[in-house]
Amino acid sequence: MTDIAELETETLAAIAAAADEAALEAVRVGALGKKGSISALLATLGKMSPEDRKTEGAKINALKDKAQEAVAARRDVLQAEALEKRLSAETVDVTLPVQESGQELGRIHPISQVMDELTAIFADMGFSVAEGPDIESDDYNFTKLNFPEGHPAREMHDTFFFPPGADGKRKLLRTHTSPVQVRTMLSKAPPIRVICPGRTYRCDSDQTHTPMFHQVEGLVIDETTHMGHLKWVLEEFLKAFFEVKSVKMRFRPSFFPFTEPSAEVDVQCRRKDGDIRFGEGEDWMEILGCGMVHPNVLRNCGLDPDKYQGFAFGVGIDRLAMLKYGMSDLRAFFEADARWLTHYGFRPLDFPTLAGGLSG
Repeated sequence: MTDIAELETETLAAIAAAADEAALEAVRVGALGKKGSISALLATLGKMSPEDRKTEGAKINALKDKAQEAVAARRDVLQAEALEKRLSAETVDVTLPVQESGQELGRIHPISQVMDELTAIFADMGFSVAEGPDIESDDYNFTKLNFPEGHPAREMHDTFFFPPGADGKRKLLRTHTSPVQVRTMLSKAPPIRVICPGRTYRCDSDQTHTPMFHQVEGLVIDETTHMGHLKWVLEEFLKAFFEVKSVKMRFRPSFFPFTEPSAEVDVQCRRKDGDIRFGEGEDWMEILGCGMVHPNVLRNCGLDPDKYQGFAFGVGIDRLAMLKYGMSDLRAFFEADARWLTHYGFRPLDFPTLAGGLSG
């Protein structure tokens, strides 16, 4: 028979030497589990005589009690040590300044902010937002918009073309958001009143041009719309966006394949010390292009130009952001510089509203 005193010594020593709770549990199972050494001794009691069972049973049960008490005591010690270690590792210096939350540190990019401002302004005038894919067909990007064959805009030096497909036709990265207007006219019956914000692409890169930039275009189609409505919409838009009480505009005749008549719009401004202020001064700045939708575009989109007419306009969102918030280099918009974004960005909860002020 196993010497009880020797087993007691070994078991208590193993319990005391357990370095963590996992090791302690292994010792407990080895001694008190179903196949443990102490449990094995208890299993032998059935084969003993009544006299031996009484004597040996008391010794074995006493060993069992000692082992259980030692395990419990060692577990308390190990748990206290683990807690102390964890508290030491997680100590917080309450004298340090409180770290700002992500809500405080995060910033909305000026492009996203200006898009939200445009949406708020035009939604107040009854416009909805329309979107389309960045990859377009030559038909939607040029042909349906009345660009003739051989037009310079169709050339490789202005447009990013993809390799020809199985049908021999080439897809392209849209050069303007006007294809969204085409898609809208093809899918929706007049009256139509939408703005089309989104990314556009052209082969150009310098301080005021990037290969990828953002535009917003507007389209109104019904039976009675005329040039006067266009002028009113643009005037209200510019007053709301630049947050001025009045704005003077001048319309210069221009040419766009998809509008007739076409015009470029200049806005009165004052330039001083590198700053530009709208609604005052004697200077002028070109701001956008516009015009009445060309009858050929209406025909190409399945609308009768003898019944329907409308106007369209387009402006660079990046340019608007630069003018309103004083940014001098367009390339910084896309460089992912956290310092620049911290300076020019907007707090996440600064939602632009006409009532509360667009720029917060």
